[in-house]
Amino acid sequence: MDVNQPKQEHLLALKVMRLTKPTLFTNIPVTCEERDLPGDLFNNLMKDDPSTVKGAEILMLGEMLTLPQNFGNIFLGETFSSYISVHNDSNQTVKDIQVKADLQTSSQRLNLSASSAAVAELRPDSCIDDVIHHEVKEIGTHILVCAVSYTTQTGEKMYFRKFFKFQVLKPLDVKTKFYNAESDLSSVTDEVFLEAQIQNITTSPMFMEKVSLEPSIMYNVTELNSVVCNNEGFSTFGTKTYLQPLDTRQYLYCLKPKPEFAEKAGVIKGVTVIGKLDIVWKTNLGERGRLQTSQLQRMAPGYGDVRLSLETIPDTVCLEEPFDITCKITNCSSERTMDLVLEMCNTNSIHWCGVSGRQLGKLHPSSSLFLSLTLLSSVQGLQSVSGLRLTDTFLKRTYEYDDIAQVCVVSSKVAA
Repeated sequence: MDVNQPKQEHLLALKVMRLTKPTLFTNIPVTCEERDLPGDLFNNLMKDDPSTVKGAEILMLGEMLTLPQNFGNIFLGETFSSYISVHNDSNQTVKDIQVKADLQTSSQRLNLSASSAAVAELRPDSCIDDVIHHEVKEIGTHILVCAVSYTTQTGEKMYFRKFFKFQVLKPLDVKTKFYNAESDLSSVTDEVFLEAQIQNITTSPMFMEKVSLEPSIMYNVTELNSVVCNNEGFSTFGTKTYLQPLDTRQYLYCLKPKPEFAEKAGVIKGVTVIGKLDIVWKTNLGERGRLQTSQLQRMAPGYGDVRLSLETIPDTVCLEEPFDITCKITNCSSERTMDLVLEMCNTNSIHWCGVSGRQLGKLHPSSSLFLSLTLLSSVQGLQSVSGLRLTDTFLKRTYEYDDIAQVCVVSSKVAA
């Protein structure tokens, strides 16, 4: 075989163009004062320039649109669109033309062709056009593989491919933090706050259309990104929901277990799936992008075998005056019955009223009991309720509960 044999030329030509929105035409205004040597020359030229805004010729932004001059950037979550055209450059009619477009990523190969059926024939100077769309879900290197096969008039089967390589970039940097509710009241003890920090790491502004948290089946979610005034909701970010390049915005959500799961302490305990963030944005001229995070997980605080929480406690109490609290004690074990004894230990500021060391009786697995206790504080200010001890007589194991809540202690004169 002669290695210098010329390569056979194909009868068909393949052209691929990425479809993107145009951009506003920009120009560089050149002006001067009337007393300068050019006089009104530059100003008159700009007024006659069709690309400038009438009455605002010195603005760089014009009224005309410019088609993309290069491939541009593609970001994760955006829709990649491309125009594929196969043109018959010869003077022959070809048959059985098949055009196939695949997208090769680091993990998979996707077929983007709208139809796999072959075109019966293609006459000279005719073309086959196709537009493909794909929502980009992976970052890194992508290769668009376009393959064309056809049959010549002599019956020879021809085939060629072209490769178009591009990079998919990350548009947003998303960081999440979980905070457990500080109070141990039963109504809020399982509440968790999610802070989502979203940073625009592109070079252009973004219009943040939607940032929401889709909770798992175990939780209800409340968005804390708006305030209500005169029965009207206003965003905490103001009326302008634009995120400038390298700017960061923080979103806050409150999640609370649904009643059917909150009663099952063993279900909430351990690693729980919170949900996922759904982010929708628009860039220049309305190009939309969307990202969904993977399922967010948090490690719930460990309660051990016995969980003690507060059902009721006053916000403010008087100095050296008794006040009542209601406790809820839950057996978190799913198999073992407990026989509990309650001990109340005084601290420097908190003094318990009643008999310490009393029997609470048997507590069956996954069941709860309610207990009313009386105490007083000998020190003013914000005081922590501490000093409760529960002992399981079966295993001779003691569980300590300190800083289970806080109460504001004021003088009786201030309260009056």
